Amino acid sequence: MFPLQEDSREEGICPICQENLKEAVSTDCKHLFCRVCLARHVAKAPASGVLCCPLCRKPCSEEVLGAGYICHSHQKKVCWFCEESRHLLCMECLVSPEHKSHCELAIENAISHYKERLNRRSRKLRKDTEELRRLRAQEEEKLQAVQFQVDCGTDRLEAELESQHQTRRQLETLPQQWPDQLEDMPAEVSKIFDISRAITQLNNVVTDLERTAKELDANTLKNASDLLARSAPQK
Repeated sequence: MFPLQEDSREEGICPICQENLKEAVSTDCKHLFCRVCLARHVAKAPASGVLCCPLCRKPCSEEVLGAGYICHSHQKKVCWFCEESRHLLCMECLVSPEHKSHCELAIENAISHYKERLNRRSRKLRKDTEELRRLRAQEEEKLQAVQFQVDCGTDRLEAELESQHQTRRQLETLPQQWPDQLEDMPAEVSKIFDISRAITQLNNVVTDLERTAKELDANTLKNASDLLARSAPQK
């Protein structure tokens, strides 16, 4: 990490990541930071210590990041993420009987853990999408083969009717004489439609997974956990 810049406030640059401010938040001492950058600084701070501005080290309020980073029950800075209840916990929550047997992760570890899980799930679903695309291509080839047989048979029958000077009414009865493969066409079309719909759904889930992983912070850990549960393979 680059050293913190004292003049970054005037430049609209976050002193921590040294990039343009994103969702800027201001400490009590009026220094501006990206919300995510300051949240990570808060997560690393000792649970029993005083929260300080990372630039000037002056004490600042625990509410600086907003309600999502403060425990609603005890009005304390959250430090842990409970994987079972999917709640952010402060130190007082952590020792309560309600969470005594749960699995908790320090917020910074939880962010890394869930980011890896989100990225791993998105890679898996991308592979599933490619497999579905290959399956759709195979089904489309089958449908084209059936259509080709039907077209050839129809052309042949039409030619025979023309040569025999049959009436138009007889020509309209041709569908009853088409090959048996014609009966399979609606099923093939439906299968291709279902595969295409599944591909679209998977693409949407992959987009959500990748966006959530990129934007993940303490305030979106619950969303990440919910998304992983929704995108899990169906048993």
